[in-house]
Amino acid sequence: MAWTIEYDEEAVRDLKKLDRQVQREILEYMEKRIAKADDPRSFGKSLRHSKFGLWRYRLRDYRIICQLQQARLVVLVVAVGHRSTVYDD
Repeated sequence: MAWTIEYDEEAVRDLKKLDRQVQREILEYMEKRIAKADDPRSFGKSLRHSKFGLWRYRLRDYRIICQLQQARLVVLVVAVGHRSTVYDD
């Protein structure tokens, strides 16, 4: 049961702001670990409060904020950024 990784336009803009090496690591992590997992919830952590319903994955000092769409088996990446700024609204 493989999941599909999709990127929101905002997440693509976030990714482009990052260093090329970090971009590569994030894309690789999403494709090799999360997409191939039977349940992407076995990695990461659910978010609370204003980000309730979203899921977060940690890679070094960066966070990948996603929406898990169980019906379509899609992990929609909605934000990517450094841990100090990614949670700002």
